[in-house]
Amino acid sequence: MSKKSVDDILIIKSSSDKSYVIDDFGKKRTAIEPIIVSASRSTDIPAFYSDWLINRIKRGYLKWKNPFNGNYSYVSFARTRLFVFWSKNPQPMLNKLDFFDEKGYNYYFQYTLNDYQAEGFEPHLPTTEARIDTFIALSNKIGKEKVIWRFDPIMVCNSLYPDDVLNRIRYIGDSLKGYTERMVFSFIDINCYKKVKVNLGKMQSELNELDKDTIDYMARGIAELNKKWGFQLGTCAESVDLDKYSIEHNRCIDDRLIVKLFRNDPDLMRFIGLEEDQLEADFLPAKYSYEKLKDKGQRKACGCIKSKDIGQYDTCPHGCIYCYANSNCETATNNYHQTSQKSETLL
Repeated sequence: MSKKSVDDILIIKSSSDKSYVIDDFGKKRTAIEPIIVSASRSTDIPAFYSDWLINRIKRGYLKWKNPFNGNYSYVSFARTRLFVFWSKNPQPMLNKLDFFDEKGYNYYFQYTLNDYQAEGFEPHLPTTEARIDTFIALSNKIGKEKVIWRFDPIMVCNSLYPDDVLNRIRYIGDSLKGYTERMVFSFIDINCYKKVKVNLGKMQSELNELDKDTIDYMARGIAELNKKWGFQLGTCAESVDLDKYSIEHNRCIDDRLIVKLFRNDPDLMRFIGLEEDQLEADFLPAKYSYEKLKDKGQRKACGCIKSKDIGQYDTCPHGCIYCYANSNCETATNNYHQTSQKSETLL
């Protein structure tokens, strides 16, 4: 059995190529080795935990708690080639991206930039203008093709009409023209998430899931606005067919985008299913099978390919009222303040 050390990283490979790590307490632990890491659908790592993530990468692994059964497992970064970052405020991470570049990691951002400032639906976020400035700064730093704009979710209520939301989308889209290539949106899901119902509180009487006509109206309005922007449009985990508006079903962890951006990474391409002689074309070959890569652990309408999400529920203090990942804002805020940036796990 051989042992190798890179910085502080302690990773062991057995003769059967099964992966192990040595944890912070000197114990050998079985670990999975994801090629793609999602960071994260469950909490805003760029906004609150970028130091923690960098510390864990240096250490070589992290400890992750399953939200459904409470069991812990270990995740090794030994084979990781791509980080997909999800954030509503990646500003704290801007000056830390050089670390990922120096280590040779690939990455891109899913940046949720809504405007529910007047309603207080996202109470602990910076102003819309500040988040637009951060988006532009991030785009200038890493390239517009690596920053996807999400307006997620679209909501309407008694005091917020569809045209109000479209006007806010127009303002943000006008500001981001030239700084991204893609816009992704979804419609609020309430009935399928118990936590959303709880977090809505008194707003339950005002906020409802959008009906078919309102969805069509919003999609048509966004498509009309996009004549000026020229973005690629997609919906996130929505079953509704909006092809007539040139709006596709998005893949947020997207094999197509990965091949476009990172085709020079042979390990990542092999994971996607492509060999070196297939990388010259600007499209995926006929023998390529998206279905083999599709993440079956996500919602049925989700188009993402397989990745390992390393976030934890109940750790994001943004306080968004539509959040499906937090039991309540107070619990999430308390957990955030109690989490050490040097610990094995977020929770």
